[in-house]
Amino acid sequence: MKKKLCCFLSFFLLCLGPVFALPVQMRTSDIPRVMERFFAFHIETHDYSPALLRRSFKLYLEQFDADKSYLLESEALPYINMSEEKLSQVAGRLRMGDYSDFFTLNQVLQKATLRAQTLRSAALADLLKNPTEGLGGASPSRFARSEAELTLRQKARMSRFFAYHQVRTNLDTADRRAKVFTLFEKKVRRSENNYLFLTLDGQVLPQAQIQHLMAVRMIKCFAKGLDTHSSFFSPEEAYEMRLSLEKQFDGVGVVLSESIDGVMIAELIDGSPAAQSQQIQVNDYLVEIDGQPTGQKSFEEVLDMLKKKDRGELILGFKRVANNKETFFRVPLAKRPIVMNEQRIQTSVEQVEGGIIGKISLHSFYETSDGQTSERDIKEAIRSFHAQGELKGLVLDLRENSGGFLSQAVKVTGLFVSNGVMVISKYGTGEMHYLRNVVGKSFYSGPLVVLTSKMSASAAEIVAQALQDYGVALIVGDKRTFGKGSIQFQTVTDNQAEYFFKVTVGRYYTVSGKSTQIEGVVADIEVPTPYAPYNIGERYLEYPLQPDRVEAAYTDPLSDLDEKTQYVFQKRYLPYLQRVVSFWKQNLPELRQKSAARLAQNPGFQQFLKKQEQIRAQADRLPPNSIDEHFQGHGEDFQMKEATSIVRDMIHMEAQEAPHSVVLQATGSDD
Repeated sequence: MKKKLCCFLSFFLLCLGPVFALPVQMRTSDIPRVMERFFAFHIETHDYSPALLRRSFKLYLEQFDADKSYLLESEALPYINMSEEKLSQVAGRLRMGDYSDFFTLNQVLQKATLRAQTLRSAALADLLKNPTEGLGGASPSRFARSEAELTLRQKARMSRFFAYHQVRTNLDTADRRAKVFTLFEKKVRRSENNYLFLTLDGQVLPQAQIQHLMAVRMIKCFAKGLDTHSSFFSPEEAYEMRLSLEKQFDGVGVVLSESIDGVMIAELIDGSPAAQSQQIQVNDYLVEIDGQPTGQKSFEEVLDMLKKKDRGELILGFKRVANNKETFFRVPLAKRPIVMNEQRIQTSVEQVEGGIIGKISLHSFYETSDGQTSERDIKEAIRSFHAQGELKGLVLDLRENSGGFLSQAVKVTGLFVSNGVMVISKYGTGEMHYLRNVVGKSFYSGPLVVLTSKMSASAAEIVAQALQDYGVALIVGDKRTFGKGSIQFQTVTDNQAEYFFKVTVGRYYTVSGKSTQIEGVVADIEVPTPYAPYNIGERYLEYPLQPDRVEAAYTDPLSDLDEKTQYVFQKRYLPYLQRVVSFWKQNLPELRQKSAARLAQNPGFQQFLKKQEQIRAQADRLPPNSIDEHFQGHGEDFQMKEATSIVRDMIHMEAQEAPHSVVLQATGSDD
């Protein structure tokens, strides 16, 4: 469900109603005001430098031609390899409000677009005879050198689209096969028309809309060129990001997709009005909205009909095809808040001698408007474990946790340590801040394993690294986590903001002074996950910041506090700082040895490792969805099983030692 959520978030807008008023159209004259904000905040770049502009031209080309099926080398390389002198001239024009260089580039893209449309039209006859003719071969790593190469690449796009629909739709007639390519052309031209400055029906856009498209496109490239995590967003994109952070939205809970037979239901959100109606099924076709037929409407027009709906109830009409029979039915659905509980946290327990091991899977660090937080949910989970038996150990699963609210990372870390620095932030000015836990005692202080993967990022890495620094947890999983150690200022969570953006303003470090930037969190005990053979992580992204480190803060310097607050903290906080627990580090060699022995004797895990080696050998040629495909149905969660076994070992070791050998400071547990 989590991965599907990421894929389909944009479609939630279909059933949300008027989340935003129509955004004010931007003009190129707005660009200086927006970029002043980026340059004022950014940790390193404060002007149109040659490096920024080189990146921006490259990004402009890539956002148009990501799979290198439109442009020739002779058209792209003059921009990618532009000289320092020419880049300086472009910078001078930009500072004067002259954006002609990008308008000229857009003319190159328009020419490439019209050429691609001609090439596809010429290739269609061959593809109708053999629809998968263009399949095969790796994604191109360079721009095409001839129109013949471009023809092959456009045919490959069309064949991949056909293959996708072939496994999902009945294509038993020539007419239905032709409809697939008609749908492809319609979908592709939506994007192409934005560069040709045409409406969906081929009319020239008003000049104000052309200005808007160019302004947004340029700002997106300038922002992304600053570093890999700085971005500029449309209001709709900002809303989607808020959904992923808050785990809730208003709507009816249908996820839509487009097929050759119309707009269909791709998914029903659990617990939503659509799912609870028990009348709608996946693959039903949406054919009517409040009595208005949608059959002759484009996908965008259906979107608009649903977005503009401002009443609390929608009456949707559906067509269902089963056993060669069509049935029509209507379903009234009331929009209401939908909380994606399954996306927040999952828990389970495993029995051990004298008690239980609790297992918590946390997918992000969230704060919802109604008070639901990751800290609160973990507390509730631990309380529920205590109600089921003596809690002997705990596994905190962050394998697919890509981050969230920094404040929640601090609070979650504080559940497992007492007073002390959790995160250090350092900004471009050199200014440093210390984020602390001042509760005075931990919520849980027993054996703890944090399960991580290459997909564990940002706030998840803060938690893992801080708990490792203090020695209260062992990190188990892939060799390293993702490696995102930068801080972004953002306006995304402010739905009243004039512009929606995020910009990198600093780096964060944990109490040891380490930054997770690039390097990530190194596992204490390596148990590879399905992500291990893939090139995943900050180091593989374009334009990442480089790592560094700061002074450790196990003894909190209090340097970011005023004199009066420092006095209070010296009396009530410093004497009770969490000290580093050395017990698990001392016993790490034995724990590693036991883990390796178990895994060596597990034939299923050994087969899993062999599969990883095969994937690693061809990783550069694998499509983005290959992780799911290659590991789907391997049946056993080897990583969670081994993490639980390691906790068992830790419980046994703890029982063999005097209490003061394990916990150097009494931290308590509040349940």
